[in-house]
Amino acid sequence: RSMRSFPARVSNMACWPDRGRSQFFHGTLSVYWAHAVKLLKTNEIKLQALCDCMNGKLATCTLVVPCYNEAARLPKDEFLRFARETPAVRYLFMNDGSKDGTSEMLRDLVARIPEQAKLFDNAVNQGKAGVVRQGMLWVLEEGKTDYAGYWDADLATPLQAVFPMVETLEAAASLDMVFGARVQLLGRHIERKAYRHYLGRVFATVASTILRLPVYDTQCGAKLFRVTPRLKPLFADPFVSRWIFDVEIIARYIKLDGAAKAKEGIYEFPLPVWKDIDGSKVKPQDFFKALRDLLLIRRRYEL
Repeated sequence: RSMRSFPARVSNMACWPDRGRSQFFHGTLSVYWAHAVKLLKTNEIKLQALCDCMNGKLATCTLVVPCYNEAARLPKDEFLRFARETPAVRYLFMNDGSKDGTSEMLRDLVARIPEQAKLFDNAVNQGKAGVVRQGMLWVLEEGKTDYAGYWDADLATPLQAVFPMVETLEAAASLDMVFGARVQLLGRHIERKAYRHYLGRVFATVASTILRLPVYDTQCGAKLFRVTPRLKPLFADPFVSRWIFDVEIIARYIKLDGAAKAKEGIYEFPLPVWKDIDGSKVKPQDFFKALRDLLLIRRRYEL
């Protein structure tokens, strides 16, 4: 896209009243340039990714970040750094009844970037499905963002992946959602425990069969959606599954317009970087709970 397209997007930034449009434009452009140079120095991207960084995603994006006992895992400094460098991205941190110091840590984090972050401090644990749904409905009700999604608190998927995922949605009006996909390819850095990879491949095969869609990775914790009236029905009702609500979102999407439309409206973006972070709540035995929940979803949505 031409660099001349920048100002057209700046006009949509009324939802950031405390930032002048000129300041936002020049600040964001310098951030993308600095970010691109940094990535080139560490040899993590190629020329096309540099072009992506230079194309200036001035659309707004809000990330729901579910947090349960993440005091030792959430990289607070990385959230702060990225927030200060990228004012077009906001955060809704969802504390899910944590028993450690997560609540206190999130309060401190939000206090440092109050214009870009908000905290929902739930006293009772709802599960990831519950707090993601709660957060997404709040974002949709607020109505101040172009794209919304959810992102794992441990940043197994680096926040920099927001750039190309937003660009993908910007480039194709037919897309309603972009999902990160952990695909091990030459030139990409996907660090995943072997047992999780193989169990994941079995699960994805079963999920694809039930959904009748060739989905490679339903469970990656980095997903973005285009904010339109069509998005709300995907989160309107509580999810059947606490474990694999991502699959349930796809099932609801299929029920809206059919599998053919769903196939055209979902894009899986192969992540350039993903790292398995120690301390994950997902255990090998959860694989069998996930298979059980797949059957519940199939029955509920008559797939």
